[in-house]
Amino acid sequence: MYQPRRYRNLVRASGLVSFTVAVEETDLLVLADSNLGDEARRLVETARAQLQTHIARHSVFLTSLVPLPLPGTDDVLAANLPEFIAAMYHAGEQPGTGPMAAGAGAVAEAVGTSLLDNSEQVIVENGGDIFIKSDTPRTVGIHAGSSPLSGKVGVRLPPGTYGVCTSSATVGHSLSTGKADAAVVVSSDTALADAAATELCNRVKRPDDIQPALEWVQQIRGVLHAAVIMDDRFGTCGQFEIVPTAAADN
Repeated sequence: MYQPRRYRNLVRASGLVSFTVAVEETDLLVLADSNLGDEARRLVETARAQLQTHIARHSVFLTSLVPLPLPGTDDVLAANLPEFIAAMYHAGEQPGTGPMAAGAGAVAEAVGTSLLDNSEQVIVENGGDIFIKSDTPRTVGIHAGSSPLSGKVGVRLPPGTYGVCTSSATVGHSLSTGKADAAVVVSSDTALADAAATELCNRVKRPDDIQPALEWVQQIRGVLHAAVIMDDRFGTCGQFEIVPTAAADN
């Protein structure tokens, strides 16, 4: 069931134009140098068609909760596997998730990377999973549902290209076996950030799980930063600064 994404009303990104793209279940907020809505829609439609074709051939891709190997070379689709679908397969290897755990992040990066052909900076948000290429520092606030910390803190990112993905057991419709209000992972690989955030959330079932879960996610190659919110408890690790969102200008 669709849930209004009210957190989008808080988005501020100086110097960028904001627009949305919705195609069936895919609902993106995009920020770029200009309104590239028509191009973004075409990219989403293409990605959805490619994903549906792949699932029709490999139904386990949709349902698996554990990593899957890439299709064999004897598979007619393997030779032309779209890059974002291959990224979904690879993303689950270290965290131990199924490929669909990386789906939103992989699509956000696929769309964002293609839009960079026509925009110097791009931000694509796909249900809390974000691809960012920015020439200025940006702060990504953490939405954590009914937690008193929701919207109060954010990760301050220097200029660069990042994936910032959030999994929650209390917000949205994502499958989670944990109880965290928000589990956030930052990586240069958005699909990996998505899969790692999913498993990070799965590992937090009570406040005492926050620290060992963060220690676990730090061992994943490619993870740059992580944070967890559960009720009024907060934990974080990594190389970026955590700031009050009220201090953010972007």
